[in-house]
Amino acid sequence: MVEIGGKSLYGAPVGILMLDTQFPRVPGDMGNALTWPFPVHYKIVRGASPDQVVRRNAEGLLPDFIAAARELVADGADGITTNCGFLSLFQVELAHAVNVPVVASALMQVPLLQAILPPGQRIGIITISHAALTQEHLKCANVPLDTPIIGTDGGRELSRVILDDEPELNTELARQDMIDAARTLIEEHGDIGAILLECTNMVPYAADLRREFGLPIFSIYTFVTWFQSALVPPAFERRIGDPRPSF
Repeated sequence: MVEIGGKSLYGAPVGILMLDTQFPRVPGDMGNALTWPFPVHYKIVRGASPDQVVRRNAEGLLPDFIAAARELVADGADGITTNCGFLSLFQVELAHAVNVPVVASALMQVPLLQAILPPGQRIGIITISHAALTQEHLKCANVPLDTPIIGTDGGRELSRVILDDEPELNTELARQDMIDAARTLIEEHGDIGAILLECTNMVPYAADLRREFGLPIFSIYTFVTWFQSALVPPAFERRIGDPRPSF
């Protein structure tokens, strides 16, 4: 067998563009490498604070994200993602800037998830900031504008710590923020059949929502694990004696 080179790093096909933050990244968070069942590449986009990306529409940051994505690909990434759902704004530009697939936001799952739900059910979205999530963010991810959305903006902990980039996070309060938001979403929209977490920092609480409400919970974790499985398909070896298809 002849191996082909051309990269500096191998075995980690997913490249993750990271915001420049200091808040704790607990297991389950996209920025905690222990979250992933496979190796990943990280690249921090300096100056891309949560406030700048979420509250200020990532204004002026597109060139920095493109440069960082190109560096990840040059280092060995076969696909690019980001650690903020609000970066759906950059999906088209990032995809045009690199020669590998790009999934910029968990929001991009919505059309597929809506298609797989039973008739009469809809996807509901929980976001880190309902106030900041605009129609443009939704349009860039092909999310129907009438999709039910709720934020954790008014909660005790999660949105404040993430958006203000605080150095301490009370995970129990953050978990309660998530449960409260999901409960309100379901109570206000009786047709919710599944929940999508816009924010990549919400993944640590996905199992709590599933236990509490019994609904499928989709997130950047479900998206990137699916993405990675296409970049590195499992190799299935045929065992001796296995029946072969006949034509």
